[in-house]
Amino acid sequence: MQAESRELFRHVSAEKFSLYRAIMATFAGAKRQYRLQLRPDDVLAEGEWTTAPPAIEEIQAALVQLTDWGNLESQPDTSRVASINDFYRARFLYRLSRGGEAVESALAVFVHMIRRRAELQSVALEDIASRLLALRALAAEADPDEAKVHEALRDLVRVFEDLVDNAQAFIAGVGRTLELQRADAHAVIEYKKRLIGYLDRFIGDLVSRSTAIAQHITVLDQYIEPLLVQTARREARNAAPDEGFEQADAMTRAWQTWREHWKGLRGWFVSGGHEPSQAELLRSRARSAIPQLLGAIAAINERRGGRSDRSADFRMLAAWFAACESDAQAHRLARAAFALNAARHFSLLPEAHDLPANTRWADAPAVRIHPRLREYGEAAPRGPLPGVQDRRDERDMLAREFAEEHRQVEAARARLADGKPVRLSELGHLDAQA
Repeated sequence: MQAESRELFRHVSAEKFSLYRAIMATFAGAKRQYRLQLRPDDVLAEGEWTTAPPAIEEIQAALVQLTDWGNLESQPDTSRVASINDFYRARFLYRLSRGGEAVESALAVFVHMIRRRAELQSVALEDIASRLLALRALAAEADPDEAKVHEALRDLVRVFEDLVDNAQAFIAGVGRTLELQRADAHAVIEYKKRLIGYLDRFIGDLVSRSTAIAQHITVLDQYIEPLLVQTARREARNAAPDEGFEQADAMTRAWQTWREHWKGLRGWFVSGGHEPSQAELLRSRARSAIPQLLGAIAAINERRGGRSDRSADFRMLAAWFAACESDAQAHRLARAAFALNAARHFSLLPEAHDLPANTRWADAPAVRIHPRLREYGEAAPRGPLPGVQDRRDERDMLAREFAEEHRQVEAARARLADGKPVRLSELGHLDAQA
């Protein structure tokens, strides 16, 4: 089965994929027009060819290949037989196979999802509210019409699924980087105004309508179960018979499906416990899109208004390196350009000799580092905090140094700040310690 499925997609990556896709598109269009079969000359006349139309022999060969892959089905064309020679000549009618229909549907959905733009649908909120109101009216009846209940639930689920799909696409896309780099300033401003207005309108509709929708759902909670059972029973009657088929099994499966739909709808608009509803999360995400857009525009304006150009800076730096006459100059330039200053500040070895900051690592004595420090970033394993050390001697030393500094400052003031003019030559030698 998997091998057959792979064969159905062979034409997408084949050498003549454009021809095969044009032919398959022609058959898909014919099916939309309720035409059952096509002849090779019909394909030639109706196909949308990107270049010159191919020869009829090339189309016939492509049709045979698509039939071999399982995308098409063929049967002899006897309607144009006028002689024995015509009867023995290979003439076929072609139509899409079930696998071909599935492939075309899958490709159409793929293209639609790729090209679809995320939309925040305010109209969907209004439709959901109206469908829920219709369900409330049906639930209030003593004997609600089965067909009307089924129609209302089916329309409600369809509109809700469309809203959820677009909301998911919006949440996934709003976090991506906005592609505004190539737009001019006027276009950026106009786009900002339209998007902010669009988000503002949707947030207003979501706030105003989600409360009413939540109220409808809360009221319907006590009446919805019989309506779901009634809808599941109606769907079970249309279920095709199968091996081991039971009407009750089909009804149970349909009832579980409808209960899941209702549970999802309820979770979207009604908060459960401490978790916010999905509508509230969507509203917060839409709100966060506005400052995110403003931040992206501010970054673009900063890049446009800034005078620095990283590429130009690196090109200029490369020219400076090329102009260096020796490796020593290149090393000095690298240290200045990339702030490669000396970093001999390892303080875990108090017995190490003081070295000048410009000492090279190759010329300095080796520094022994504990393996644990290199592996875990700490020299000792974590454990209880060490005891408080007695710092009285250090504090006394600092106090003595402060008193000595204060004495020297006062002596200098007494000598210099006496209010009388004095020549610098009369001061003599100044105290070096002061």
